[in-house]
Formats: sequence, C-alpha cells, structure tokens
Amino acid sequence: MNQERKCRVVVFGILILFWCLSQQGERAWGEGTPVTVPAPGAMTVPYFAPPERMDFCGERVPLHLPDVRERLDREFTLVVYSHAQVYLWLKRMDRYFPWLEKELVRNGLPNDLKYVAVAESDLIVSACSPAGAVGPWQFIRSTGANFGLNQNGQIDERMDFEMATASAFRYLRNLHEMFSNWTLAVAAYNCGERRVQDELRKQRVDNYYSLKLPLETERYILRILSIKEVLGHPERYGYSLPKNARYPAIRADQVSVRLANPVPVVDLAEAAGITYREFKTLNPILISDSVPGGSLILRVPEGKGKEFESRIAGMYPQPQPQAVPQHQKNSGILKHKVAKGETLSGIAARYGVSERSIMEWNGMKRKMVQRDQIIKILK
Repeated sequence: MNQERKCRVVVFGILILFWCLSQQGERAWGEGTPVTVPAPGAMTVPYFAPPERMDFCGERVPLHLPDVRERLDREFTLVVYSHAQVYLWLKRMDRYFPWLEKELVRNGLPNDLKYVAVAESDLIVSACSPAGAVGPWQFIRSTGANFGLNQNGQIDERMDFEMATASAFRYLRNLHEMFSNWTLAVAAYNCGERRVQDELRKQRVDNYYSLKLPLETERYILRILSIKEVLGHPERYGYSLPKNARYPAIRADQVSVRLANPVPVVDLAEAAGITYREFKTLNPILISDSVPGGSLILRVPEGKGKEFESRIAGMYPQPQPQAVPQHQKNSGILKHKVAKGETLSGIAARYGVSERSIMEWNGMKRKMVQRDQIIKILK
C-alpha cells in the first residue's frame, strides 16, 4: 500500500507541475497581447457580391431574373474565391492580352472575347482536355482541321497561340453570323452550333439565358462573365500583384525553313543555341522528337533568327522538287505519293503551288495528309 500511495503522490505532483508551466506560458504569451475572439457568426473572410449590372460583348445580361442572378452568383463565388487560380490568370495576362487585344481590334471583334481563352485553357498553350480538345482555344481535332490548323504525328498547330487565335476568331465570327448574337455564338463555341440551333427550335426560345443546355454550357457564359469582372477589377476583390510578378511576353524571331526530310528537334535546338526543352517551349506545335520535311515557321530566341537560318541552310540544303516518273504524268497532272513526315504545306512548297489549290484538285476538306496518300498536282 505504501508503494501504491507513493506512486499516486508522484503522478499527482507531475500533473500539478504541468498545470503550473502551462499557466506560466499562457501568461507570458498573453502579456501585453490582447486576444480577440470572433463573436459567434462573425465574418472572417470578406464577402463579395456579383455586380448588379453586367454585359457581354455589349449585350445586357438579364440579372433582374432571379434564376440568372443565382446562376451568376454561383460562378462568381467560385471564381472570386479561387485565389491561386486568379493570381495565375493575372500573371499570364501580360504575356497574352496585349497581343490579343490588338488582334481583336484589327479583326473588328469585341474585346470581351479574350476572356473566352481564359475560360477555355487558363491561357495555357499546351492545355489538353479529357475530350481531346487542345491548345489555348481548345479546338477538337475536326474543328481545328476545318479552320486550317494542321495536325499530324509531328505537328499540332492547335497549340500555336497566334495560329489558334486566328482560327478561333474565324470560327467565332462564323457563329456570330449564324446567330446574330454574341452570347449564343460563344455558347455554340462550347457545345456546337448544331446543338444550340436544335435546342432553340425545340424549346421555342430565342436567347441563351432561357435555354436548357448541357450543364457545362449553361455555366459557360456566366463563368466568362465572372472571369471578366474579377480580372477587370482585381483590386476591388482584394487581388494585388506586383508588376515584377507578371509573366513577360515571349520574344522570339520567326524563321521560315524548308527541309527536305524530317530533322531531329535536338539538332534544331543546338542550331538555335538553346536546349531541347527551350526549343520545344518556343515551338509548342512540335509534338514529337522530329520536325517534318517541308516548309515550316519556327521560333528561336530574339536576335538569333539570322544565325539560325544560316546554320540550318548549311546543315540541311533546301529541298528540290521530286522527279515524277513519266508514266505518272497525264495531261499536266502529276501524282505525288506522300512520304512519312510530309505535310500539305511542304508538298505545296515543293511544287510551287498553294495549299488551297491542292485541296481543290483533290477534293480535300482538311489540310491533313497521310503516308502513302496519292496527291494530284496540276501543272
């Protein structure tokens, strides 16, 4: 019993010691430091409400309708409190928006369309969706081909910011001509013009906000509106980004090259005086380890264009037109068999004709060619 009593006394003493130390620590920490405990229900995160009035491409958003207001509130809340994503958008804006804005003016298109690229890809040129949409404007393969973006095993022009933007602008203009309304045009950009046309007819309505569409498309315009509001007024919503934190524009020289045969990308990178990774970053359209034969525009670091051009000319002589066997000639028609790695642009350059002419002569709707395909050339 004595031993048990001693153990109890020791344990009790240790507990008293720990209590004293904890009280001393609390007094030391709290000395001169008033602690404010939030009252029950007090807000610890600022609340931001969406604007009372908004427009998209000059078209008024019917925010007086409770349903539309609530749908906007959902998207706005998700955007305005996505702090990491908003900061990344703000960082990328300086890289792409100045050029985009000039191109929109040059093409006579609304400035708000630049936010479509943000919603589509977060301004990431190599973005790829589970559905196979690729690039800053998220073209699927068929639509990209229909609007002139070359895609094969070595090249994917959907990832070229300038080329994809030009194609997106043509597509959006076509959609606007079809619907006479930018809101419906951009909705059709998301889910397809046929789907929007069918739903307008079936539901007997004439505007986007009254349509029942796939959930992604129902949210699409309202998400773009939310992005426009937050990126247009970042300080209003608590975002402040130093100038030196913004990503600068990528400055590069564009060099037009003609290659007789496919060339390893690493060789071109060495000719440009940069690493393989840097060359791929400047030329995101290159999706394999080699560049196809034919004509191609490549980007190299600013100021290195002429040096790169001369090095390539020395390493890879310009291709000459292929000799066509006599038996393949027929009343001024040449037949060209597509070799591995060849592109339509390369074939056109080889024979001194335009891509459009080759497409017309062969009844082609897209610029894609396949190995061993026979192409007719009129001479």
